[in-house]
Amino acid sequence: MDYAKKLEQISFMENAWENALNQTEMYSLLKRHFHAPLPEGKTVKKAIVIGYDGCTCEMLNYLDRAQRGAVKHLLANGGHAAFSYAGGMPYPQDITQETSTAPGWCSMLTGTLAQDNKITDNGIIKALEPKTLLVELVEDKTLQSSAFYVSWGGHFVDDNATYLEEKRYIDEKGLKASFVCADSDEKTRENVLADITSDKCSDFIFCILEYTDENGHGYDYLPEKPEYMQAFLSAESDGMDFVEAITNRRSFAFEDWLILITSDHGGYQCGHGGPTLQERITFIVSNKEIL
Repeated sequence: MDYAKKLEQISFMENAWENALNQTEMYSLLKRHFHAPLPEGKTVKKAIVIGYDGCTCEMLNYLDRAQRGAVKHLLANGGHAAFSYAGGMPYPQDITQETSTAPGWCSMLTGTLAQDNKITDNGIIKALEPKTLLVELVEDKTLQSSAFYVSWGGHFVDDNATYLEEKRYIDEKGLKASFVCADSDEKTRENVLADITSDKCSDFIFCILEYTDENGHGYDYLPEKPEYMQAFLSAESDGMDFVEAITNRRSFAFEDWLILITSDHGGYQCGHGGPTLQERITFIVSNKEIL
């Protein structure tokens, strides 16, 4: 089946894939949330972004395969979903940044594209400016703390990691922005849950699960591949653990949470970075309005 037809089968999207939102909309959604007035009865703003790295949008056709899943739960409880896109420009225009990990997440965290942040692909160290929301919102005292949980060294551990300069800046300034790299998704899950269940839970948590990207590279980014399907179901299960931990917080009744689930890029065959719809069309799912 033509991939566009598969996208059209996702019945709960609030826009058409032809009118997909730029990934930078994630930045806008977070900024609006943190700067909006607190709802009656709420005393503090919180937010979490749960990233399913390398998860094709097509996988949203298979939510019923999950016994428990974060996207499935949010949509069943009044949540919202919209198509978004990677690559810097909407289809069928030429991409201006690779449909890869670093450009995707950097666009979301800075609200800018490669023409401004210079992250056209993986393996490029970003200049301090533009700063990510993880630093910006703590430095301007909108938030008390933020945390970035990953298991891929290309974010801020490797010699050519994207956020090396920002991590150095955080350390130099003593900002309450934690950048934590684990050795597996299982450990990332533990780190995120430890934060959420703490009385001093970070105001803004940005976490990335690698299941789908790792198995896409290993087996193909197709739902017909059992390894890729299982990767999606594992991400959904971990995401649901995070959602349940949030709603079970003792102070949850007084907290205004924004929960966002998204992907940085899709995949084609066993790779990504190119201009196909499979690589470019992503998604945003939220417990609050998107459009």
